[in-house]
Amino acid sequence: MSAYAALTRASFKASVRDTATVFFTFAFPLLFLITFGLIFQGREVDDTGYHYIDYIAPGVLSWGVANAALFGVAFSLMSWRNDDLLRLIRLSPASIWSVLNSRAVVSLLVSVLQSVLFIGVALLPFFGLELHANWLLSLPVLVVAVSAFLALGVIVGNFSNTPEAVAAIANCIIVPMAFIAGSFFPLDMMPGWIEAVSRALPLRYVNDGMSYALNGRGDLTDYLVALGALVAYTVGFGAIALKTFRWSNKS
Repeated sequence: MSAYAALTRASFKASVRDTATVFFTFAFPLLFLITFGLIFQGREVDDTGYHYIDYIAPGVLSWGVANAALFGVAFSLMSWRNDDLLRLIRLSPASIWSVLNSRAVVSLLVSVLQSVLFIGVALLPFFGLELHANWLLSLPVLVVAVSAFLALGVIVGNFSNTPEAVAAIANCIIVPMAFIAGSFFPLDMMPGWIEAVSRALPLRYVNDGMSYALNGRGDLTDYLVALGALVAYTVGFGAIALKTFRWSNKS
């Protein structure tokens, strides 16, 4: 077995064996969907022609995918570094790209499973989501969204030496971002300055891309801008991640 395959296999096993990880990856976003679905069932957002589920489902899914990618790689890198596994990997033929790409493959697989489960629940008559004909366009959004937040997760993992530090830093990033970017509430309901601030956040573009793909909200220009912005964030975060990458706590 190659080093890359071994790392990918180890990452996947670590992701599915931990009960807490499985819960927060798959069940937690569904709890938000159910909660908001109960609160806003059947209601429309004023003067838009869209139901709340058309905003909530893509937004909560985007948050769930981003959250899982960020936390997953951050915890893995911190744990591997503390256990000196990264130092051992460094002494092997494996490269830094093998480490990061193996985690990227696992994160992308997890995001696909998340999305299938989440959309399957959102399509139930109780919630009422109706998929747009362009729903397959959600796949490119998933790829670039996972890439961007995985790179951000590497940065968090590089600067964290304990699980508590990972949780604190990651939550300080992802929780405010989810509210400001419109993952939980439509930006149409928020003050104009919040919408302006949201344009500087990567999660905003995941929401926009998912919204266009899943229910046709927005237009093709919005979708392409979202993809382009996420590619730019991936490159920027990736450069910082590589610059700050540490093989051990002593380096």
